[in-house]
Amino acid sequence: MPWGYTVPAVAAVLAVVAAELLVLRTGLFRRAAYWVTMVIVVAFQVPVDGWLTKLSAPVVRYAPGGITGWRFPWDIPVEDFLFGYALVTAVLLLWERGKSREDGA
Repeated sequence: MPWGYTVPAVAAVLAVVAAELLVLRTGLFRRAAYWVTMVIVVAFQVPVDGWLTKLSAPVVRYAPGGITGWRFPWDIPVEDFLFGYALVTAVLLLWERGKSREDGA
């Protein structure tokens, strides 16, 4: 299936952002700590993901028709960053939501 990894990656980002803006409303995106957290995540993701996906000796391979083919830096498919963002953000949003429920209970 063309774009078999790209479409779900973009959909995951859109779903998480929509969940925050329309349903959860935790205010997470307005916090500097969130953005610092994302920088830290990317700082670790780049060397690890770069090693796993390097084209010279990949540990993880993607079907060529399943991704855009855009890789940055060090051969990392851009879709990996989208999924990473969505997953980390979803966890933080659910954490914040759970925390506010505990405080209100």
